[in-house]
Amino acid sequence: MTYRPRLPKLMWAVMLASVLATVAARASAQSIIDQWSAVPVPSPPKLEKVTIDPKSTALLVMGFVRDSCNRERRPRCVATIPHVKKLLDGARAHGVLVLHSVPTTNPSGDYIVAELAPRPGETIIPPNGPNKFLPYDLEFHRYPDFDLERIFSDHGIRTVITVGTQVQTAVLHTAAEAALRGYKVIVPVDGMSGDSPYPEQYTVWHLANTQRVKQQVTLTKVDLIGY
Repeated sequence: MTYRPRLPKLMWAVMLASVLATVAARASAQSIIDQWSAVPVPSPPKLEKVTIDPKSTALLVMGFVRDSCNRERRPRCVATIPHVKKLLDGARAHGVLVLHSVPTTNPSGDYIVAELAPRPGETIIPPNGPNKFLPYDLEFHRYPDFDLERIFSDHGIRTVITVGTQVQTAVLHTAAEAALRGYKVIVPVDGMSGDSPYPEQYTVWHLANTQRVKQQVTLTKVDLIGY
């Protein structure tokens, strides 16, 4: 019979602690790139029903241009058009201030998809980058006379609704900037789109979890917006 000495409990505890420490050290040494495929998807935020005051609300319709919002390039954008049209029709009927934006390669409202085309008197935000509050300079093209904050102030705007494509640019940055400036921000998730679901998911997570932003943002759907 072979004799096998029994290790004291204290020694076992020390060995286990050493193994756990080694595993933890390896995990902490990994970057997010190393762990990318193992990151769990967070639970979705709750969508809220909202009632807006048309007199103090602005609707920003951003990036719905024909050369990109089409079935060949961005089918997810095309899928949002009926929702955005319903929102736009309701906003117009109730006297909400409506503004449109176009990307830097499309400096005219003539490029916007027909279903969401601007009406006379509706403001076209000039090509000024993803954050519609900030001035933009590309190859020295400046728009010194455009000031979104001033427009909102002149109209008594306190609430901003943001919809658009390339969600991780215009929707994310404009909504977050509006929130940081103290506006109430409403983001209908069925009125925003990316090239794939991931930018949409990231944008929703960011708006729902970032301090000083999340307190001002309400995530919703078009059918949950009332007047």
